[in-house]
Amino acid sequence: MAKLKGGLIQMALKASTDQSPEEIRDAMIEAHLPLIDEAGKQGVQVLCFQEVFTQPYFCPSQDAKWYAAAEAIPDGPTTRLMQEYAKKYKMVIVVPIYEEEMPGVYYNTAAVIDADGSYLGKYRKTHIPQVAGFWEKFFFKPGTSGWPVFDTAYCKLGVYICYDRHFPEGWRALALAGAEYVVNPSATVAGLSEYLWKLEQPASAVANGIYIGAINRVGSEEPWNVGEFYGQSYFVNPRGEIEAIASRDKDELIVHEMDLDMVREQRNTWQFFRDRRPEAYGPLTEGQ
Repeated sequence: MAKLKGGLIQMALKASTDQSPEEIRDAMIEAHLPLIDEAGKQGVQVLCFQEVFTQPYFCPSQDAKWYAAAEAIPDGPTTRLMQEYAKKYKMVIVVPIYEEEMPGVYYNTAAVIDADGSYLGKYRKTHIPQVAGFWEKFFFKPGTSGWPVFDTAYCKLGVYICYDRHFPEGWRALALAGAEYVVNPSATVAGLSEYLWKLEQPASAVANGIYIGAINRVGSEEPWNVGEFYGQSYFVNPRGEIEAIASRDKDELIVHEMDLDMVREQRNTWQFFRDRRPEAYGPLTEGQ
């Protein structure tokens, strides 16, 4: 049996938004390090943090101050540090941070680091919302990285970020490219989103025969107070069953062992890939 031990870390903001982005980054990384160490001790093979994990979810503002939170990938300090921890614990680490490609060009990105500490590549969030309280287009350029699947030491890994999860096309593209496990680092608050939180990822796991690790932050963040980040990070299997789930309101490392043989079993039971009719889907890409 092919087993994969996954880890997800959810966390509340550990600094004041009045502080500089650099100070906030230092505080958030300091708070994560004990949980990263714990993941290493528990033998986690693939670890993922929440969306833009070193910062608050600053998108309720339209304040250019937060551009200073962006850093280079892979040459920025956070990616380099996580490469050290990945090598130390022989652990794949997915690192969702605010990326600066060049001054004035910023992305919502996740770097993927292999278990030997090598940088494998990155995924840039493709779908960028722009509604009250979520002014993401002020901060993020839509990603054009496509649907990379990373051939890590332990599995074929995909990444989809927060708002992306509402769009079924990306899940399908990742699965067709060979992904067995897809992580979805998020920052989402109570309301309609909470109902969808336990609906969309299980449905996508079934439709594509994959495991999904869904990560959300916890708490509320002043001064914006757009709502409560409700945690409940979880692992869902290819049958759509939530196998393990974190608390609603606590900083937490959730660790779970996945049975990757279920990917093949589910795809052989429900032949969705065989029965696809891509030649009939032309209108989906013709602007209709």
